[in-house]
Amino acid sequence: MDVSQYLEIFIDETKEHLQTLSDQFMIIEQEPENMDSINEIFRAAHSLKGMAGTMGFKRMQRLTHDMENVFQEIRSGNMSVQPELVDVLFRGLDALEAYLAEIVETANEGTEENEEIINTLNSIAEKATGKKGSDTAPASKEEKPGQETAPSAGTESAKYKEIQISEYEQGTFEKALKDDMNIFGITVYLEENCILKAARAFLVFKALEELGEVIKSVPNVQDIEDEKFSLDFSLVYFTKESMEKVKEAIESISEIRMAIVGPFEADIKQEEKTEASQDSGAEKKTEEPKKTGAAAATQTAAQKETKQTTQKTAQKTTKPTVGRTVRVDIEKLDVLMNLVSELIIAKNGLVSINSSEEAKSDSDFNEQIEYLESVTTNLHESVMKVRMVPIESVVNRFPRMIRDLTKKLGKKMELHMSGEETELDRTVIDEIGDPLQHLLRNSADHGLESNEERIRLGKDEVGHIYLDAYQDGNNVNIEVRDDGAGIDIEKVRNKAIEKGNVTPEQAEAMTDKEVIDLLFKPSFSTAEKITDVSGRGVGLDVVKTKIEGLGGNIECKTELGEGSSFIIHLPLTLAIIQALMVELGTEKYAIPLGSIQTIEDVAFEDIKHVQTKEVINLRGSVVPLIRLDQILEVEPGDFHPESLTVVIVQKGDKQAGLVVDNLIGQQEIVIKSIGDYIRCSKLISGATILGDGEVALILEVNTLV
Repeated sequence: MDVSQYLEIFIDETKEHLQTLSDQFMIIEQEPENMDSINEIFRAAHSLKGMAGTMGFKRMQRLTHDMENVFQEIRSGNMSVQPELVDVLFRGLDALEAYLAEIVETANEGTEENEEIINTLNSIAEKATGKKGSDTAPASKEEKPGQETAPSAGTESAKYKEIQISEYEQGTFEKALKDDMNIFGITVYLEENCILKAARAFLVFKALEELGEVIKSVPNVQDIEDEKFSLDFSLVYFTKESMEKVKEAIESISEIRMAIVGPFEADIKQEEKTEASQDSGAEKKTEEPKKTGAAAATQTAAQKETKQTTQKTAQKTTKPTVGRTVRVDIEKLDVLMNLVSELIIAKNGLVSINSSEEAKSDSDFNEQIEYLESVTTNLHESVMKVRMVPIESVVNRFPRMIRDLTKKLGKKMELHMSGEETELDRTVIDEIGDPLQHLLRNSADHGLESNEERIRLGKDEVGHIYLDAYQDGNNVNIEVRDDGAGIDIEKVRNKAIEKGNVTPEQAEAMTDKEVIDLLFKPSFSTAEKITDVSGRGVGLDVVKTKIEGLGGNIECKTELGEGSSFIIHLPLTLAIIQALMVELGTEKYAIPLGSIQTIEDVAFEDIKHVQTKEVINLRGSVVPLIRLDQILEVEPGDFHPESLTVVIVQKGDKQAGLVVDNLIGQQEIVIKSIGDYIRCSKLISGATILGDGEVALILEVNTLV
């Protein structure tokens, strides 16, 4: 049975439950008697078990089942939360996350059994409660994937033989025989630990309907839907497929212990049936086993091959696209619906003006345009809100990471977070997790001193790392800081000379900020030794590249002995932005408004040269000029200005003046991806379509400054 249509929902729900488990494990590690957390863990594990079982992920189901059993014992007062148990639970959580990662990648949970974790869980429960492992968890053999549990002799029978056919149903059987249909009786037995029996029965019915027609069931369909049956149900089934294929289709569904399939013999009155037809019918019945027996090898091989091909295809086609869903408050959708209604009214008004026989004044037309503009602006804001997701969905996994680093590095540290409710566009949220993880690991490994060193310096033995998020105009700032040793500027300077990044003379002339910026160079690391936490030189340069790819920037502030702070500036959205439209020659370009400081009219005589580069003195600051037409290789236009039009842009503390030929004005633009069409992709962040249908490129200011 193909349940791939539910895979994306399963992945989203599982991520939420795993995050709940992680948060609650952190709580019970500090508060072992917290019954609210214990109950929450039990509920999350129970839900995960049911979801995994429904999807057929038996290894995942087995592990969550054992977790659930352990917490059932804790809830019952038979055992308590011990540090040893918490460590195993976190290992189990890692195993569940590994299962989920494999499901995301291949739509399959993989083959890892995690026997050691399961055995340790059961061992702890057995030691604490005095019960054997079988009391706290089902026999592992019964649930172990890939193994079939043989039914006890005499306990299962072909109960379909007891099904009675009414006189009304006899005509259906007669028609089936005339159409050369096989009439089978089927009894399906579910596993004893089956969850959601009705769901399993539904999957059986669904699989059978693809091969034939279910005529009757005992108990009836309504009772099966209401789970008013034990662990078995029986069916009468019409199909043109063989008995083996029907049996295989049923037993391929997880949590089905076995299916008994056989010819269904009903007492059907057929007055017109001749002796010859009876003989031929008998002959057909004797030939059927021969046919299936002779073709068994070929058919089984073909079925296996088809199944493998289907599985491979399914892995390619059913691989879920992660991060494509956003949960939206119904009130936001109501606002969107109302705005779309107003948009239709505005459209109808314009159509009315255009088609009216009586000439309308320009004021009527302008009034409709203003109304339309108002509606589209509100619509834009509403769509933005729908796309916005709290940054909490990214940062809530970091307390667990800091907890693990505390044990791995042997340092006492705490993570303090604020602003988790700050919202970012979903596309930004999906990409910001890895850079933040890099920065936090750097703070833990490089930033904070050892416990002994902190005591010697008179600091609190416990190091503190802060993760703060807050909105600043059209940007969101995320700050990662610590109260550690700070960055040794001289050490970085000497390392840069040693690696050949700069000459001793250049290093001497560099400001502290320029030296710190060297940390963002590829393969630059000041770590004394390489560990699995950091020191490979692939941290800050990756962070910078990722942030700038999102249209943001990063800056670092530090004070030796007091700590360091990395501040990330990100745009609220990557979809629709306010931009200044400019002309270069005959081409039009867009500059994001968030990067623009001012627009200056600069006389030619005010342009100076420093080390052969053009600069201007802008209110006491030296600002370098960038000739965009030269960088972008734009054909010069027919412009002969008396002065230069310069757009002053800023990235962090740096400024630059972009020389343009003409200003068009401010516009709200929709960003479109340009893929691999433009060679200088670092200078161009995308494109937009203007009102007259012309395409304008959007400049990436971060790479210019």
